[in-house]
Amino acid sequence: MPFIGNQPALSYTSFAKQDFSTSATTSYTLDNPVANANELALFINFVRQEPTTAYSASGTTLTLTSATASSDDMYCVYLGKAIQTVNPPNASVGASQLVDASITSGKLASGVLPTNTPFFSVYNSSGQSIASNTTTKIEFNTELHDTSNVFSSHRFTVPSGEGGKYELGISVRRSNFAGSRGYVILIRNGSNEFGYFEEAGNGSGDNYNTIGGVVVKDFSAGDYVEAFFYHNDSGSRTLTGGEQFQRFFGYKLIGV
Repeated sequence: MPFIGNQPALSYTSFAKQDFSTSATTSYTLDNPVANANELALFINFVRQEPTTAYSASGTTLTLTSATASSDDMYCVYLGKAIQTVNPPNASVGASQLVDASITSGKLASGVLPTNTPFFSVYNSSGQSIASNTTTKIEFNTELHDTSNVFSSHRFTVPSGEGGKYELGISVRRSNFAGSRGYVILIRNGSNEFGYFEEAGNGSGDNYNTIGGVVVKDFSAGDYVEAFFYHNDSGSRTLTGGEQFQRFFGYKLIGV
């Protein structure tokens, strides 16, 4: 019907319910007054009772034809007392009631969306000497990030329940090479070489050069990855230390 002023908000209706603590009696008190027994539905042990036959009601007085026992379960629903609210009742809205693509990220609680974790980022804080013709594990001794304690003993280990695709990247700077090439190698579980990065050129006349790359690989929980360096120059050579000169990082990819 027509009205004056702002249109009122939609309202939702639910029926009031009252649970009783039963005893050996026929008389109970209602939370809400009623005109007669037909204004409420009474259930005893989950069986609906017939109004005016099994019980009568007036005001806040409920009278049963037969007494209950203390072990009985009894409750009533007030048919004549509908409760109206602006908000829909709890658990009454399903996915089909929502408009497609209507939920924005700002409406989601923190931590609901998946993140690219585990994530680690490490480097070596001091220079590391690498012997000639020896595949040597790079000792990354300083952590910048390690969200799930996945990096220790100079290796990354995939934690339980976090198998999947990971992106791993590495970059190191070698120094004092005299004409040889350097190689960075990523090895899984001590034997599987899956990342192999070779220095461009032959290094002749270059005191410093950066070597590295990025790779995406499937991993299972418990797999571990270590980074190694190899060169065939004469004598030991040095990997430059410091965050700005070397980095080893990795994180789990989501949505792939």
